[in-house]
Amino acid sequence: MLYLVRKLGESIIINNNIRVEVVDVKGGSVKLGFEFPPDATVLRAEVHQRILEQNIMAARGQVDDSDALADLDLKPKPPKK
Repeated sequence: MLYLVRKLGESIIINNNIRVEVVDVKGGSVKLGFEFPPDATVLRAEVHQRILEQNIMAARGQVDDSDALADLDLKPKPPKK
């Protein structure tokens, strides 16, 4: 894993087309802003892991419910003020 130190307003560029900027820092929390191509997939790590698990179960024939992904909570969350 790569570790970088960035200050508020500073950013990094990944693959020439993904920009990650430190937008806010409060206490133990850091808010990041992302700019990326429209065809890029961006998921929270826990959602990505759950999708992988569901895919493995489906490949094994263990998923018999068409709503198997319903519990993933993929709805966007409104920004906190």
